[in-house]
Amino acid sequence: MEALLIEATDDTPKVVLDPANNNFEFSGKSLPEDVTTFYGPVMDWLDQYAESPNDKTVVKFNLVYFNTASSKLILDILFKLEEIHDEGHDISVEWHYQEEDEDMEEAGEEYGELVEMPLVLKSYE
Repeated sequence: MEALLIEATDDTPKVVLDPANNNFEFSGKSLPEDVTTFYGPVMDWLDQYAESPNDKTVVKFNLVYFNTASSKLILDILFKLEEIHDEGHDISVEWHYQEEDEDMEEAGEEYGELVEMPLVLKSYE
């Protein structure tokens, strides 16, 4: 399966969905003008990935900011990963946040309560 690579801009995150290198990451800021247009290819890619996922998948979120519209799409991504997990595949999420960023920490905690799959919070300086 081909990787999906989207470079970061001032308003959109870097997205790396690369099963060959077992690299799955969302990083940067997420405040696209049209979240559906931006995240549509990500959701389509995850639908395809669900058909034949890697033996183990660790998805890393390292976002410094996201807007309200993005929060819904991030939840949709997590629900899609949860579906794959529920089908018996080894999927987990790492939610990275700066140590002093309480908002991002709380967001990770809230997402962790909404999905039934491993979601680990990891702080950094």
